[in-house]
Amino acid sequence: MKIKINQKDFEPIIDYNQIKKRIRLIGIQLNVAYENQHPVFVGVLNGCFMFMADLMKQIHIACEISFVKLSSYDGTERREQVNELIGLDANLEGREVVIIEDIVDSGNSLKHTLDLVNAQKPASVAVCTLLLKPYALKHTFDNIAYVGFEIANDFVVGYGLDYHGMGRTLPDIYREIKGKP
Repeated sequence: MKIKINQKDFEPIIDYNQIKKRIRLIGIQLNVAYENQHPVFVGVLNGCFMFMADLMKQIHIACEISFVKLSSYDGTERREQVNELIGLDANLEGREVVIIEDIVDSGNSLKHTLDLVNAQKPASVAVCTLLLKPYALKHTFDNIAYVGFEIANDFVVGYGLDYHGMGRTLPDIYREIKGKP
């Protein structure tokens, strides 16, 4: 089913059942990887809220949760500059850290988050992202360890991702339809 948000048309690409299955598998991987540790999961708001909430329901190990809030989009366009709206409030020194992202596309916000986290000298840092756009990356990362889905360089909404604040609460993920459908 196609949808319209602020005069843009979108079509579904990943339904909620696929998302739930993938999150269950990522949760198992994280439980095994951090079984005898006490990691801190750092969510990057606003986009991660649905993914992180569902993911944390699958985590059955001792852990802590923290958040940062960044802004790197202007509508559908990625900006080079990343604005930090809410800073990191947890002490990460010597800790195992897992950064939770909704999407990694250019990598600008992930680079900013990694700089914030690494400044505190954690024991390790892994990145867990629901969506990865490998062909949009402008940076190289060696710690993206958990990926839900690799997608094309399309603009997407739903399941936490928005367009001008709209579409975040959609359970499925949709991509923008370019040109005439």
